[in-house]
Amino acid sequence: MRKSVLFFCLILYAGTTHAQDYALKQLENSPRHHEWVSIPSGERTVHSFIAYPESDQNTLAVIAIHENRGLTDWVRSFADQIAAAGYIAIAPDLLSNFDPEHERTSDFATSDAAREALYQLNPDQVTRDLLAVQNYVSELPSSSGRTVVIGFCWGGAQAFRFATNSPDLAAAMVFYGSPPEDQASLSNISAPVYGFYGGDDQRINATIPATEEAMERYGKTYEYEIYDGAGHAYMRSGDDPAGSPGNKAARDASWDRLKEILDDLE
Repeated sequence: MRKSVLFFCLILYAGTTHAQDYALKQLENSPRHHEWVSIPSGERTVHSFIAYPESDQNTLAVIAIHENRGLTDWVRSFADQIAAAGYIAIAPDLLSNFDPEHERTSDFATSDAAREALYQLNPDQVTRDLLAVQNYVSELPSSSGRTVVIGFCWGGAQAFRFATNSPDLAAAMVFYGSPPEDQASLSNISAPVYGFYGGDDQRINATIPATEEAMERYGKTYEYEIYDGAGHAYMRSGDDPAGSPGNKAARDASWDRLKEILDDLE
């Protein structure tokens, strides 16, 4: 019985890995410099993946916060795409040091196990880790010192929340993530917040009107686009060669908008 369960788990994990083979292939074929770094965060260490642009100038840095399955190959490939656009990108593994058996996302047997662990994280720990990552990347010799946060799904919610905790962000981009539960915390935001949402994602889109009203009440910038025909996680799905036309179109349009925002910040 135990062998059958183990076999099923291995098949499930292999299926998840195979589903992102396209992302791993992109990383392997990238001409850009990649490296892993270990960033101190109090008594913790945040393992992070960095992709550097091929540039003759210092650039701003983008913190890419992963989805609710942890730091996957797709998130790393997104970081590489940010570097291809001309910016430093760092993708922290917020499941770092989860417990003695799980030092990184890749130590979890399945993506479901990683997801279950992620929802056990202390929100304040996540904030401290992101602040440590922001401080690290802003002080790199090739960094301009300015930072932007971009997050997806769970990471989108964390990007929105991080904007309430970091006064030094140049911008926050929230991809299909929910707003902070404490609406009053929005008053602490100093950076513009840009939302990216799929039209077929009403679970998240239903939160937009109240968020827009609150941001306006506090005098904060909140600009968003809803992409018709796209579902939740359309950036990842749109990168997949097997993705739907709606997700692919939303992914491409979002990249155009994302790069315009970054270019305006330079």
